[in-house]
Amino acid sequence: MPDSGIGAAVRRKEDARFLTGRGTYTDDINRPGQTYAHILRSPHAHAKITKIDTAKALKVPGVIAIFTGADFAADKHGGLPCGWLVHSKDGSPMVEPPHPPLAVDRVRHVGDQVALIVAESRAAARDGAELVEVTYQELPAAVTIAEALKPGAPQVWEQAANNTCYDWQIGDPVAADAAFKGAFKVAKVDLVNNRLIPNAIEPRAAIGEYDVASDMHTLYTTSQNPHVIRLLMGAFVLGIPENKLRVVAPDVGGGFGSKIFHYAEEALVTWAAKKVGRPIKWTADRSESFMSDAHGRDHVTHAELALDKDGKFLAFKVATKANLGAYLSTFAPCVPTYLYGTLLAGNYATPAIHCSVRAVFTHTVPVDAYRGAGRPEATYVIERVVEEAANVMGMDRAEIRRRNYVPRDKFPYQTPVALQYDIGDYHTTLDQALKASDYAGFAKRRDESKNAGKLRGLGIASYIEACGIAPSAVVGSLGARAGLYESAAVRVHPTGSVTVYTGSHSHGQGHETTFSQLVSSTLGVPIENVDIVHGDTDKIPFGMGTYGSRSLAVGGSAIFHAMQKVIAKGKKIAAHLLEAAEADIEFSNGEFRVAGTDKKKTLTEISLTAYVPHNYPKGLEPGLEEQSFYDPANFTYPAGTYVSEVEIDPETGTVTIARFTAADDFGRVINPMIVEGQVHGGIAQGVGQALLESCVYDAKSGQLLTGSYLDYTMPRADCLPSFTVGTNVTPCTHNPLGVKGCGEAGAIGTPACIMSAVLDALRPLGVKSLDMPATPEKIWRAIQDAKMPKAAE
Repeated sequence: MPDSGIGAAVRRKEDARFLTGRGTYTDDINRPGQTYAHILRSPHAHAKITKIDTAKALKVPGVIAIFTGADFAADKHGGLPCGWLVHSKDGSPMVEPPHPPLAVDRVRHVGDQVALIVAESRAAARDGAELVEVTYQELPAAVTIAEALKPGAPQVWEQAANNTCYDWQIGDPVAADAAFKGAFKVAKVDLVNNRLIPNAIEPRAAIGEYDVASDMHTLYTTSQNPHVIRLLMGAFVLGIPENKLRVVAPDVGGGFGSKIFHYAEEALVTWAAKKVGRPIKWTADRSESFMSDAHGRDHVTHAELALDKDGKFLAFKVATKANLGAYLSTFAPCVPTYLYGTLLAGNYATPAIHCSVRAVFTHTVPVDAYRGAGRPEATYVIERVVEEAANVMGMDRAEIRRRNYVPRDKFPYQTPVALQYDIGDYHTTLDQALKASDYAGFAKRRDESKNAGKLRGLGIASYIEACGIAPSAVVGSLGARAGLYESAAVRVHPTGSVTVYTGSHSHGQGHETTFSQLVSSTLGVPIENVDIVHGDTDKIPFGMGTYGSRSLAVGGSAIFHAMQKVIAKGKKIAAHLLEAAEADIEFSNGEFRVAGTDKKKTLTEISLTAYVPHNYPKGLEPGLEEQSFYDPANFTYPAGTYVSEVEIDPETGTVTIARFTAADDFGRVINPMIVEGQVHGGIAQGVGQALLESCVYDAKSGQLLTGSYLDYTMPRADCLPSFTVGTNVTPCTHNPLGVKGCGEAGAIGTPACIMSAVLDALRPLGVKSLDMPATPEKIWRAIQDAKMPKAAE
C-alpha cells in the first residue's frame, strides 16, 4: 500500500488546525467597525402583521438601525429563489409563492423573520429586539400534512389550492396495476418518515461588508457552496453583479445539507451593511437554529409490493405526501421527487414501478435536503416493504433480497424510474455483510437474550443512492435551474509544489487530505507539498459546492482532468529539453521520460523551465497552470447492505444496539480511514433518526415543542456499538477515478436496518408496525397494546 497516495489511510492534514483550535470559522472573523445583528422572529405559526413600531427599540443604547420587510421591499429587492422547478402530473408548474427575507404583512411559521436589529453589540441588538412592538392578528394554522389537506384547512398560500404545491408522479401506473392483478401475494406498509432538525456543531453565521471605494460587497458565511450563494443572492435577491460580490465560506463546522441553501440572513446582512455603512455580523444560537435552519425528511407514505409464488417482485406502487413547510427552500422540490421517486427501484429488478408524490405547504419551518436527501426516505420505504414481503411469503429475509437483486450480468441496468445504474454487485455485498455479522449465529444469540429476559431482533437493509449530483443535461431536464458540474485549477509552482483550487467545499469531510492524495499519486508530488484552496469566490474559478457525495466523483474528476492538462503541457516542455518527439515522452512518478531510454526530467525541472523560459519551446505559453470543468455522464451509484442486532428490555422499551455491520460499495477508495469515518458518522445519524430524533410541533398552535436539546434527543457515543465495516469495490465506469461517494451511505441504510431489527424483536409479541423514532416510550406502549387483545380474549 502506498504511504500517502491513493489507497493510503493518511491522517487528515486539516486536523492539525481543527484539533488545536486554529480553524477559522465565520464567527471567528471580525471586521473593522463591525456591528451585530439580531433577527426578531415570529412567535406565531400564522398571523397577519398589522403594525410594527420600532420607536422604543431605536432608543436602546447601542441600537443603530432596525429594518423591516417594508424597508426591504422599498428597495425593490427580490425574494429568496427556489432552485428547482417541478411539474405536476397534469403538466402544470408547481405553485411557487414568494419568499421574502423579512415578512411583509404575514408570518407563516414560528421563527419567520420579522425585523433585523443592528447594534454595536449582540446584547444591545437583543435588547432592541425586545422593544420592537409588533401587532399580530393570529390566524389558524395548518401544521401537519393531514390537517393541511383537510377541506377548509387554513391556507398557507391562497394560490396553492388545498395547500398543494405539486402533485407529481414517475413510473408506469398502468403496468404496475396490471402486474398487481396477477400477484400471488401483496405486501403493504404505511409509514411516517419523521421530520429531523439538522445539528451541525457550528450554527449558521454570516457577516456582510460593503466597501464604498470599490463598490464591493463581501459575505462571509457558513455555506457548503459559496458560488451558488453568490449566484442566487446576487442575481435574484439583491441585484449585485458577480464581479461586485465576493462570498467566502471559511472553515465550516459541518453541514449535512443544511448549509447548502441560500438563507434570508445572508441576504439581510449583505443588504443592510451597505445601508448602515459598517460590517454586520449575525450568528445563530442553538434554539434559533432549530427554528430557522431548513429541516429534513417529513413524509407520509403508503406502499404496496406485488410478488409471484416464488417471491419475485412484480410491481411496486408508492403514494407519498411530503411536507415542504411554509416556503420553498432552495432545493426543496427536488428532494421528494427526483432524489426520492427515482431511487424507488432500490437494488431490485422490479419490472414495474409507479410513485406519486403530493407536496404540501404547512405552517412549519421549510424542509430541504438533509444528509442523503430523498434517498434515506426511498430506502426506508423499499426496505420496510421488502421486510413485510418476506413475512407474507414466509421467506428468509436475506433470500428474498438475493432473489430480487439486479443480477451481476445485467449492468448497465435501466430502472423503470428514469435512472440507469452503471455497475454494481449487490449479491457479493450482501454475502459480505451476512458473513461479517455472523448471520448464521443469530438464533443462538436470540436464545441467550431470551434467557436474560430480553428481546433480540436482527435487521437487514440494502440501499442504493445516486451520488455525484450531475450531469447538467440530466438535472436540467428534471427541473434544475443551474448546471451541476465542477471546476478545478491546478497550479504547479516553479519549484514543483502544487496548489489546487476546487469549486467543491470541505466542511469536515477531509477533502484537503483526499484531494492531496489524488494529486500526490497523479503528479508524483509529496503530499505535504500540495495545498487545497476552496470556499472563496474571489480565488476559485467557479464551483457548485459540496452535497450529495459529489466532491470526489465530480470535483476530484475535475482536478484529475486539470492535472492531465498539466502533464500534457509538461510533455511538450520535456520533449524540447530532451530533444525528443513529444509522442515519445512518458510521465510517471513525477518524471518525464523518453520511452525506452534513461533520459528524463523531473516535474520540478519542467515547472522551473515553465516559469524561467530561457530555453523554451516556440509557441508554448510560459507557466504551468491548467483549469478544467468536468460534467459527468451519469450519477454514481454507491450501494450496500447493513445488518444490525438490537436487544430490547420489554419492561422499559429501551433499545440497545448490540451489533452493527456495514458492507458498502463506494467504488475505488482513496483514503480508507476517511471513508470509514464517513460511514461511522452516517450510521450515527441513521441511528438518531431510527431511535431518538423527531421534530415535533404542537398540532394546533404550530409551536415548536422540540426547540432545544432538552426536547430533541441527539445520539451520543454511548448509544452506539463498535461498528464492523467493510467494502466491496466495483469501480464507477464513467469517471476517471472509479469513485462513487461515501458521505451519505450510513444515514441512508441505517434507519431501515434498525427498524427492521426492532420489529423483528417485537414481532413475537404481536407488534407488526412502528414508526420512527422507536423511543422506549413508544415501544413500551406498542408492547402493552399488543397484549390487550390477548387479555380481552
